[in-house]
Amino acid sequence: MGKTPLLREDGKCARNKLGGSKTSSKGSSSSNSSVSPKKDPRGEADALMFIQIFIHLLKSNIGTGFLGLPLAVKNAGLLVGSVSLLAIGALTVHCMDILLNCACHLTQRLQRSFVNYEETTMYSLETCPIPWLRTHSVWGRYVVSFLLIVTQLGFCSVYFMFMADNLQQIMEEAHFTSNVCQPRQSLVMTSILDTRFYMLTILPFLILLVLVQNPQVLSIFSTLATITTLSSLALIFEYLIEIPHHSNLPLVASWKTFLLFFGTAIFTFEGVGMVLPLKSQMKSPQQFPAVLYLGMSFVIFLYICLGTLGYMKFGEDTQASITLNLPNCWLYQSVKLMYSVGIFFTYALQFHVPAEIIVPYVVSRVSENWVLFVDLTVRTALVCLTCFSAVLIPRLDLVISLVGSVSSSALALIIPPLLEITTFYSENISCATIVKDIMISILGLLGCVFGTYQALYEMTQQAHFSMANSTRVYT
Repeated sequence: MGKTPLLREDGKCARNKLGGSKTSSKGSSSSNSSVSPKKDPRGEADALMFIQIFIHLLKSNIGTGFLGLPLAVKNAGLLVGSVSLLAIGALTVHCMDILLNCACHLTQRLQRSFVNYEETTMYSLETCPIPWLRTHSVWGRYVVSFLLIVTQLGFCSVYFMFMADNLQQIMEEAHFTSNVCQPRQSLVMTSILDTRFYMLTILPFLILLVLVQNPQVLSIFSTLATITTLSSLALIFEYLIEIPHHSNLPLVASWKTFLLFFGTAIFTFEGVGMVLPLKSQMKSPQQFPAVLYLGMSFVIFLYICLGTLGYMKFGEDTQASITLNLPNCWLYQSVKLMYSVGIFFTYALQFHVPAEIIVPYVVSRVSENWVLFVDLTVRTALVCLTCFSAVLIPRLDLVISLVGSVSSSALALIIPPLLEITTFYSENISCATIVKDIMISILGLLGCVFGTYQALYEMTQQAHFSMANSTRVYT
């Protein structure tokens, strides 16, 4: 495996060492002549510290998909699920590191202070060995921008559904909730208020939240989200480690259900779009690799623990979300509330990525007097779009799972390895690195297919279930 560019102690890129060759002077001169130096987007006053970036990284990777990991492990088997989560997590972090190295190398080559994911893709294609790709390199930027927008707004729509569903359960089960925490009993109730009412109730508060753009203020929100999320997770883990656990659980599940596991696992790692933006906001960028490895190691550890303990606790009764298995008592109803508060503040963090793509594009086309108004209007419209999508489209969670599986797989596993090849091909990148990158991209493509299969399968099952219920009622 070839080496990758390192970070110097001053935070700038070290000279690339792939294959032991130096940077192509031709490539550097052509790039420098076509692109002028770009000012670092980080303001000195708004730069974030190590712990703040660490908190942002945690919140960008612990979302609603995290709660579905016990069911994912059930679909893979106790042993295979745990090992596969570790492998997919390590592979995802490696691809994040590849993305960082490519961006770092391009900033040196182009004499710029910062390039984002979209620019990294475009500038990398400009130096690739295929003439057609060099000519159409700008499409690389468009594709990544589109995938980032779809992925992040998709997560935001799922957040709307998650918060609304939990608020509805808390409100409508209040009369049946006790102080004694016993295993949950099935309750057959008629909804008093539709879930969409709760979505519309949340909407104005989220609009106010995304209008806050100061990184220091957002870090406070992210800290609150981390506190509430970790507190709820502590209560969940406290319940999971209590005996009895189900014994004789299968270590290896059917290959057909493993496909469902793969799609869920890929969907859960949702923080790749935040890697470069977070680094750009860090006061000491040279420390970001340490933050990345520390934060993602903790995230992967939580993934494995929740997935395995949740499946061991509930066995074949494991539900799509771990909260559905928790006892119907006030203590664990508070878990839903705290996790919903954490997701509420996480919304702003996930919303930041598409907003930074769409808002500058729109604002650049209006006069200076209208900049602030258009900025706030576009942000408000995007929040309303995620809300109304959740309101209007039935079972949006499955639709977003489909879109998220496709786009997340591309962003996290398919594109970064290909970028490493195109970025360093002119520098005699080793054959071992090329083979490794191609294998990772193929695996990402398989994840994309499996995730698509998972979502389509569940949609089909849901359609058959609805039709069967309709027939019985008619009869």
